[in-house]
Amino acid sequence: MARNQFQTLSEPMYYILLALLTPCYGYEIMQKITEISKGRVQVGAGTLYALLARFENEGIINQIADDGRRKTYVATDLGKELLRQEIKRLKSMSEEGEALLDQ
Repeated sequence: MARNQFQTLSEPMYYILLALLTPCYGYEIMQKITEISKGRVQVGAGTLYALLARFENEGIINQIADDGRRKTYVATDLGKELLRQEIKRLKSMSEEGEALLDQ
């Protein structure tokens, strides 16, 4: 199952899924990632398209349109659940770190 393979998400994976909460095509995804991360994260075309293929194969995203030039994708329910789990994991890590630093 995809959850085992994607136990934790890399930053590019995480931001790609965030961008795909609404339908987007490749270049648009890259722009949204830069916008969402306030310029901290940028994903190149090679990384993007490799991850889109993996995500699509695992049912994490669906291609919803193909006009010949652009393929539009959106996160599936599984993709949204992976995001929820990753956000929960990151919050837990942050809280644990803050608790130790505040001692």
